[in-house]
Amino acid sequence: MKKNLSYIFVGLTIAVLLSCSSKDKRGGRTDTQTSGTISFYADESLSPIIEEEVKQFEFKFPKAKLEPVYTDEITGLQKIKDLKTCLLITTRGLTEREIAYLKTKRQLPEVFPIGYDGIAFIVNKNNNDTCISVKDIKRILSGQVKQWNQIYPNSKRGNIEVVFDNKQSATLSYVVDSILDGKPINSPNIVAAKTSKDVINYIDKTPNAIGVIGSNWLNDKRDTTNTTFKKNIHVMSVSLKDKANEMNSWKPYQAYLLDGRYPFARTLYCIVVDPQKALPWSFANYISSPTGQLIIFKAGLLPYRGDISIRTVNVKR
Repeated sequence: MKKNLSYIFVGLTIAVLLSCSSKDKRGGRTDTQTSGTISFYADESLSPIIEEEVKQFEFKFPKAKLEPVYTDEITGLQKIKDLKTCLLITTRGLTEREIAYLKTKRQLPEVFPIGYDGIAFIVNKNNNDTCISVKDIKRILSGQVKQWNQIYPNSKRGNIEVVFDNKQSATLSYVVDSILDGKPINSPNIVAAKTSKDVINYIDKTPNAIGVIGSNWLNDKRDTTNTTFKKNIHVMSVSLKDKANEMNSWKPYQAYLLDGRYPFARTLYCIVVDPQKALPWSFANYISSPTGQLIIFKAGLLPYRGDISIRTVNVKR
């Protein structure tokens, strides 16, 4: 049985987002909506898309200077709660308890989604066992499966190593909360790299490892159709069926994040605590604007705002 070959084109139409603001300079701040210098925090796993948003914002507003500080999710949320930053870009919103805490400091946070990315599972370029089921992913992460041949009987790769970016990352939090339903990871061979880039480098050198990473790190920028991943690793196709094969497994492409065929999608958020509604507020709203959403779209992720259209084109061979 041959899997039908098709190219999926994802189109995006975005409505204009209107907003209003004031230019209060209390507290010694001198930044406005279009000028000044600020730093803000963002989850490290989102750094490729944040860098592109910053680049385009500064091009549009040359008097503005944005300095992202990349960190883990726990540190970033603590900076927001301690009022050490006015903007955090991460992969979860605030809880009711966190919002109530900020209100005790007379701060009213604004939390809004900006897009979606996938949690991708990657393997070495020489590993051709690239279809895996959600069931087997859970078995690996929970420690029930420790050897490659327990999933792929002909494999001789030995122990399965699982590699994350760091112990406090948003990616790890997603795995625990959304894949393992709150249960801890019990795989005996867990490796904590420092950054998402380190995860890719580790997989490139380690034939028996599986890396867990945000899909915004994987797109090959030479491909304007967003259908090509980096050449030095393989991205695994994931299936909701108990037995994965090429016919029922899907990679974290935009279209499959949109229609739910790829099961591991997470929402990206801006968290803004900026009563002056100056540069942090302006940049967060820029990401939600048509231009900012188009940047997310061109990076291979799924924008939160806009009408998404999908066309499937069958190719005969």
